[in-house]
Amino acid sequence: MRKLFTGRTAALGAAAAALALTLSACGGSSGSSPSDGAAGGGDAPYTVAKDVSLTGSATFDKIKSNDKIRIGVKQDQPGLGFKDAATGEFSGFDVEIAKWIAASLGYDKSKIEFKPIPSANRESAIQNGDIDYYVGTYSITDKRKKQIDFAGPYFVTGQGLLVKSDNTSIKSEKDLDGKKVCSATGSTPIQNIKENFKSAKPVEFENYSQCVAALKDGSVDAVTTDQAILLGYASQDPDKALKVVGEPFTTEKYGVGMAKGDAALRHFVNKLFTDGKDTWTKIYDSTLGSTGTKVQQPAVDDYK
Repeated sequence: MRKLFTGRTAALGAAAAALALTLSACGGSSGSSPSDGAAGGGDAPYTVAKDVSLTGSATFDKIKSNDKIRIGVKQDQPGLGFKDAATGEFSGFDVEIAKWIAASLGYDKSKIEFKPIPSANRESAIQNGDIDYYVGTYSITDKRKKQIDFAGPYFVTGQGLLVKSDNTSIKSEKDLDGKKVCSATGSTPIQNIKENFKSAKPVEFENYSQCVAALKDGSVDAVTTDQAILLGYASQDPDKALKVVGEPFTTEKYGVGMAKGDAALRHFVNKLFTDGKDTWTKIYDSTLGSTGTKVQQPAVDDYK
């Protein structure tokens, strides 16, 4: 994963924009419902979740009633889930995965409401019905699965470390004793630091971008989250003052978070991932993959 964000931001943005236009143009008519036995919304080649029914999905019933899809995302993770401050547009691999699901449910971009939600509030946002599903570097864990359901995984990465470029004291996770290590409140990485690196000093902020700012001003010694995210921050830092050190020291499987017990929607999305390998590859190649790194789509863990 070390070369994941070595490409230019402009190339990423242009490729993602092209894919977004493709998804929007090929997607279903706004508000159309998939018929039992096939994903509806048009004849787009990526609409591939066939022979699976959404009957009984309370989430999909709510989507139809609202005539829109509310999707939880991140807004501060370059290359994955990022909101352009000037245009308000969302871009990145996770955002395109979210659009693919929406299109296969029969809803194009005009019917999507992206809602940026911090890591600590993801479960509550799903449980309270504030969003219909969440796509944003959301690691599948047994603890979270007690509160919500996951489809996927659709991507696999691992926890890493971001430090200042001139830092010579932190080369890997073995060098964190006495160091201030920052991550997002409620995230898997900060829990890992608290539980398994007792001599480190955990520091928490709502967003990873706040951790990066604290790293640059010297308030913390390192930022930890998934290596894919950290490489994005390092590659796009205008001062070239940051670097990723060591190798990933966990395995993080990203899933689509959704309401507990909505088996119909979970099966639908898992079938979409299982049958839509070509679409997944197109999405990856136009976002993260445009940097030159090749990654295979993971198999879903829980398709029935």
